[in-house]
Amino acid sequence: MSISLQKGQKVSLTKENAGLSNILIGLGWDEAKRARGGFFAPKPQPIDCDASALLLKGGKLYDKSDIIYFGNLQHKTGAVWHMGDNLTGAGDGDDEQIVVDLSRLPQEYDRIVLVVNIYQALQRKQHFGMIENAFIRLVDGKTNREMCKYNLTENYSGMTAMIFGEVYRHNGEWKFNAIGQGTNDPGIGQLAQRYL
Repeated sequence: MSISLQKGQKVSLTKENAGLSNILIGLGWDEAKRARGGFFAPKPQPIDCDASALLLKGGKLYDKSDIIYFGNLQHKTGAVWHMGDNLTGAGDGDDEQIVVDLSRLPQEYDRIVLVVNIYQALQRKQHFGMIENAFIRLVDGKTNREMCKYNLTENYSGMTAMIFGEVYRHNGEWKFNAIGQGTNDPGIGQLAQRYL
């Protein structure tokens, strides 16, 4: 049975799932309905959200190759990979997915921070107040069973990026922390700087 998480809630992934080695992290969102300006107003651009994973050592990001996103789909260890960029967020279910092979992740990596930013948010005058039904869910890659899901329900108006959550190693077990923190970072580069 999947656990429904609240903001700030932490849950063990490996305690209830002995032998867990592979997790699929699904992130999803929908564009909220927007009013058109008028008959001759241009159609608004679709909102392009980009999911990324930041692989940290001792809570710090040491190398840009440890950022897994649409421009770097697979980590050098082969333990984390991004399943590809969804440019519109259209459709049901996960919009973007990141797969983590916990058994192949070197011991020095203790935290994977999962973030989403709106591509060219400032130029396009877009923010997370224009997004609804945002979620992150973790699925056991072996059994395809959803372990937990966190629905982001707050109003993130004016925020251009979001720290959805983190998978981290603590006392020999893997856990998930539902963060749900909006930021004004204009892109993945600025988001990553928070962890340097």
